Amino acid sequence: MERVPMTPEGHAALTAELNALKAERPKISQEIGIARDHGDLKENAEYHAAKDKQGMCEARIAEIEDKLARAEVIDPATLSGNRVKFGAFVELEDVDNGKVVTYRLVGPEESDLKQGKISITSPVARAIVGKEVGDEVQVETPGGVRNYEVSDVRWS
Repeated sequence: MERVPMTPEGHAALTAELNALKAERPKISQEIGIARDHGDLKENAEYHAAKDKQGMCEARIAEIEDKLARAEVIDPATLSGNRVKFGAFVELEDVDNGKVVTYRLVGPEESDLKQGKISITSPVARAIVGKEVGDEVQVETPGGVRNYEVSDVRWS
């Protein structure tokens, strides 16, 4: 069974989503019941829409429960050091144009590029894991090879 790394914040967010979806179940069942009362189920769009909604909800619940069961919660507050690893905030400077970006390495479920959170399984993260400040890395991106220098590693 493959473990799913996540931060405490990511675990809490998934748990909250799971609770919200479970709370939605009675409402969806009620929608199905109301739609069923409208008659012929073959031509009843409301019924089919409610059943589809129920199916999607149950699938997401199962997915979240699986991830939470396999979760390996890693609290970055307990980590330190100069090497890049899960949970770290990493500042990278593009060697070619000097542009600086900061990413936090998180689990796949938590990644959100707009918030600067990248999955530990992404090409950038895989290239920088284990590196230290001053190390240069090459990253294969869809736009071509990018050269970065690790300029900072911090834990909060």
